[in-house]
Amino acid sequence: MSKPRLLKNKDKAAAHCAWQYHPRSDHHSKVACWGILFDLLLCSDLLREHVAEGRVAFGINHRMVDHTNNRPKNLDLVLCRPKVGEVALTSRKKAVTFAGLVDSIGLELDEQDRALLADLPVLPERPVGSVLLALEAKAAMTEFGKARPRLYDELASSHVVVHGDTDSAIAVGFAMVNGSDSFVSPTKNPCIAWGAPMVASKHDQPTQLKLTIKKIGELPRRETTGKAGFDAIAAVAVFCRNDGSTPVAVITDPELGAVREGDVLAYSTMINRVVGIYASRFPRG
Repeated sequence: MSKPRLLKNKDKAAAHCAWQYHPRSDHHSKVACWGILFDLLLCSDLLREHVAEGRVAFGINHRMVDHTNNRPKNLDLVLCRPKVGEVALTSRKKAVTFAGLVDSIGLELDEQDRALLADLPVLPERPVGSVLLALEAKAAMTEFGKARPRLYDELASSHVVVHGDTDSAIAVGFAMVNGSDSFVSPTKNPCIAWGAPMVASKHDQPTQLKLTIKKIGELPRRETTGKAGFDAIAAVAVFCRNDGSTPVAVITDPELGAVREGDVLAYSTMINRVVGIYASRFPRG
């Protein structure tokens, strides 16, 4: 669907560096959320119908508040009913659409995906009225002993806030986990340029990948409203050495730590579940 984009390091001392993944950038979250929503639009006739009718829009980095604990959190991407009386985002110079994010995020779609995108109804960004679906995407790429509890806590807090704000909203979690045998960390190599010596962390794989995905599987999930947990969640394994030359690839082999097709954490399971939940909670009419 897309290729990873090299990210410029924002640190002044590393102005000439670029990274396939940077922990201080939200680019990977934006790409993941865009891809998930793209697949949902392709798979849900009802969602496309609601978009075409102008009943559904999207919001980015939308602030939701857990009503019980008064705890706020910005969700990566939400589908929503547009706020009544506001047809545009007054803070922006021009309207933003889902298709328009391709260029602003830096996605590289192949011809088939571009054709599919062109056939979709226009999905605009609008001020959020009520949230229908909330997406939160996180990643664990190295130092897995520290990353596992952090990943768990960040994802767990998102479904709590989503349902504390709107119980009927579909809370979706997505985790990208690195299964490479080494990783060049931008925080340990802040001033290098490509071609210079790099300090790479070594990973015991697929052990660390499997342990991290197992931890994600411990996150609470719910089968109906009125309960705590994600409505759908997926974990995808990737091979990312982050060295600027080795391509980033999705790992699909379960023997290498990937989630098995049909498992509760499989990407296709998440998409199919969200499509079904959306149809039951937000039917026609």
